[in-house]
Amino acid sequence: MTSAPGVVVLVSGRGSNLQALLDAHQRGELPVRFRAVISNRPGAPALERAAAAGIATETVDHRGFEDQGAFDRALMTAIDRHAPDLIVLAGFMRILGDGFIAHYRDRLLNIHPSLLPEFRGLHTHRRAIEAGVREHGATVHFVTAELDGGPAVLQARVPVHPEDDAERLAERVRAREHRIYPLAVRWFAEGRLRFDGTTVFFDGEPLEQPLVDPPESRDALVT
Repeated sequence: MTSAPGVVVLVSGRGSNLQALLDAHQRGELPVRFRAVISNRPGAPALERAAAAGIATETVDHRGFEDQGAFDRALMTAIDRHAPDLIVLAGFMRILGDGFIAHYRDRLLNIHPSLLPEFRGLHTHRRAIEAGVREHGATVHFVTAELDGGPAVLQARVPVHPEDDAERLAERVRAREHRIYPLAVRWFAEGRLRFDGTTVFFDGEPLEQPLVDPPESRDALVT
């Protein structure tokens, strides 16, 4: 990419991962242009964060459409007006249809609050505690038609303590999400990370396992 790639961010809620991206951009660590932030929920706090940063905002309310396909088409129209190079899901709480995912096949990133393929879907922190795992975390992955099943790019691991409840564990995971998501988006913007619909490449080589951001060496992957 010869110029800073354009990014559209999809949100549904408070937008803490969006804020992490905006903060990284403000620090000069994220060479992108935020072209729009789009929500499926009117009044989502994430829209206020975007507006405060001077980014265009838009709402495509899923409740106004008769079916999934109609919503997906309207959302695609809204996104395509901004001609993004990358679409980033940051707490976007809608399942997207196969046609939508195929349209953005190699430029659709998501972050999921578990060490995929463990704990796909919702309520990951509670499920991790109930399962008795010693490690939990977050995964950045490209989106495919399989729910939370796209190829993982980058993971961060956190310990699960005996005294943890779901919210305490969520806070620990969220802090790591706020580091690894801007990092993965940066790699994409710099051309280091790409997806051809089948294989993820990092620095020109197939990525057979997700990279892991080690908790003891937080700057190890910033190269």
